[in-house]
This record gives sequence, structure tokens and C-alpha cells, in this order.
Amino acid sequence: MRFSHLEQIVHYLQRFKQINNAYRLSDTQIRLVFDNNEVITFEMRRDNPSIFLSPTAERGKMYQAPFDVLLSKRLARSTIQSITLHNNDKLIRIVVSQSGSYKSETTMLQFEFTGKHTNVILLDRDEKVLEALRHVDLEVSVRTVRVGQMLINPPRPSFTPKPYPLEDVESFLKDAYTQYANDVLERLKREKSALIAKRLNQFKAHLTELENEELLAKEALECQHIGHLILANLQSIKGYETKIKLDNFDGTPIEFDVPLGCRDAAMMAQSFFKRSKKAKQKKLGLHIERDNLEEKIRHLELFIQTIHEAKTPEEIALLFPPKSVGTKAKPTAKPSDSIAEFWIEGHKVSLGKSEKGNIQLLQKSRARDIWLHLKDRPSAHVIITTDKQQLNDKILQAAAKLCVDFSVFEKGRYLVDYTPRREVKVQSKANVLYTDAKTIVVEKG
Repeated sequence: MRFSHLEQIVHYLQRFKQINNAYRLSDTQIRLVFDNNEVITFEMRRDNPSIFLSPTAERGKMYQAPFDVLLSKRLARSTIQSITLHNNDKLIRIVVSQSGSYKSETTMLQFEFTGKHTNVILLDRDEKVLEALRHVDLEVSVRTVRVGQMLINPPRPSFTPKPYPLEDVESFLKDAYTQYANDVLERLKREKSALIAKRLNQFKAHLTELENEELLAKEALECQHIGHLILANLQSIKGYETKIKLDNFDGTPIEFDVPLGCRDAAMMAQSFFKRSKKAKQKKLGLHIERDNLEEKIRHLELFIQTIHEAKTPEEIALLFPPKSVGTKAKPTAKPSDSIAEFWIEGHKVSLGKSEKGNIQLLQKSRARDIWLHLKDRPSAHVIITTDKQQLNDKILQAAAKLCVDFSVFEKGRYLVDYTPRREVKVQSKANVLYTDAKTIVVEKG
């Protein structure tokens, strides 16, 4: 960041009197909650550190490293003594105090915007390092950052920074968040869509490599026909022949090779009947496999479209839940390949990727779970696993959006019905009748 911008941001921050909370939001983001719950986030990436005014949002991962424990302990509910640009350099130093039963404790929180040495450091009143986001050894830099050691100021720049006045610092900080969120969103779209596209291409390649069902059907008929023809000519076929010439049932000549290991005509006929049966079974299996691959391809194409239509990083994060969510409960059974699972505010939301997945959801869901489906048209079935009689609108709206996103490609206005699972009666397979439903409107695209 520019020195001039940091100077003006420090002046803006000096209006705050207290820090209500301080915590790490991500691996490189520190969030400070000031007076009136105004939230400032310090993005301390080495390649592009920045500061922005954040909208309030729920914390994701809870960091418990020594740095995080001390950050919260020393800064939560603290009184700000000063906020300055330390050493007239790109170092924002926030000095706070906490009053205990017996004494007052002073802590310095220093944000260092120094390129590859960008860091966040906690210091005591004597400028000894209490903890740091990044510990620095002598092998890395002559300016070490180690717990218990005095912190040396980095060399000051030898040039005079140019002024870059901001019309409004608050607008600058809000715009910085918008730019940051857009950058994160576009990066996530590229990364996640590429991940899904890789799987999609694998399925498409597998689909193109499947044998031709018409050729298998033709082979089944031909082998069956030859088997019957052999049985009709048992007396004229010699067991030692390697190639057979016969007159077809319509009088036309036909020639075929004798299968290996066949010592007489009866064995030849049996071999051709087996080949016919195998081709029929293979054709049936290919039909099932083709349908399965086509359903998977459609689901992944909808997945990629949903990623591209996402408007916030949180929408994409919803599509890629962590492998282990929430509690230390016993591991559950591995989910079906035909069902996609998502997590919304601690609630598991399951979605059928195909008819098979829809059937499995209907079979496994409980009476009090919430079932969702597009109104009056085919769609994925969605189940919210819950014991609550009522869910908040945010969970229902997010689940309804998943139902739409993974059911239709076209943009537009869609209606999604939802009702307790006990109100859904299965007619056959995934065809159902349901009662006592409410409706949610979802705008797609």
C-alpha cells in the first residue's frame, strides 16, 4: 500500500476509542471490531496487503494458534491509547490497554506493510515480541521476529513519499473491500470451475469411449441366428473344420469361423448362443452406464454454470463444504455418488444428482426433514435434514436456490415448493404427490 494512503487511514482510525474484538478471519486476514461494531479488516498477504471496511460476517474457521489466543486476550474489550504510523514508516502501530483487578496491561499491535516482510506483531510495553503472525529467523532476514526478543525497527525509506490525497477515506476502504471481494470471487470461479471441468471432461471422454449399442444388438442377433442355423445342420457339420459354409434359411450362402475349442456342432451352437446372450447383456449394461454418465455430465454442467453465476465468494464456499463439518461426532457412512451434500448454517442439505439419487433421498429422509422441489416441473429433489419445526428464511432460500441451480440451465423466475417429508407420498420411483406445501420464489441468473 502507498505510504500516503496508510497515513490517511491512520488518521481515520484515530477516531475510534475502543476495540471490542480482534481475531483472525483467514490465514492472512486480521479483523478488528471497533466502536459501534465498525469492522476493519487487514489483509496481510505478502504480495498485496490491503485494508478495507468490511460488512459484518460470520466467522468461519476458528484459529487457535498462540498468536490468535494472545490477539483475542490482549485486544478484546481494550481501550485505544494511540494509533500511529510508527517510525514514520509503513508500520501501523495500535497501542491499547486493559484494566484488570490489580494492574493495567499495555499491548502494541503492529501491522507492517513491508513487501515480502509483511507481518502482524504483538508487542509488550517494552517492545518485546509477544507473538507474531509470521516468525522470522536470521536465515530469512537480519531483522528477526522471535517471541521474547526486542523488535528492531526496519530501515526507514531513503526517499520522500509522494502525497496521494483521498477524497474520502471511508469510501476508499469500502471500495477496497469491493475490489478485494471481486478479485476473490473471480479467482474462486476460475479455480473451482476448472476443478469441476476436469471431472466433466473425464466423464465425457468415458462416454465417447463406450461401445456402440446398435452394433452390439446386431452382433446378438447374428450370433443367435448362426446358432439356430448350426442346430438345423448338425448332420452336415464336421467337428474338425475351422471354417463352416452353409446355406442360410433363405437359401443364400453363409460362411463363419468355428469358435476355438469347439469339437462338434453342438458346442459350436452353444458358443454362438453364449456370445449372443453376452452381447445382449452388454447392450443393456451400456444403456444403464450411458444414462448414468449423461446424468453426471448434466449435473456437472449445471455445477459449473452455478459457479459462474455466483455473486459472492460465500455462494461458492457453500458449493464446496469442508470434508469434516462441525462437531467431533462419529463419522457417518460415505455419501452416495448420486447425492450431493451441502451445509447451510450447520444444516445438511442433500440434493439428488439423478433419478437414482432422488429415490435414495426419498428412502433415507426422515418425517420431520424438509423436502423441496420445483413447482409443477421435473427437478432435483432436495432434503434439509432437521429436527426443527421451523427453519429460518435464509436456510430455506439457500436450499431452494440449490434446487433451481441444479435443475435448470435457463435464467428466469422459478417457484420452489417445500413441505415436511411426511407430507410427501411416493407413487413410483421418484414420482411423488405432496400436500401442505409452501412456495419460495427464486430468481436465477
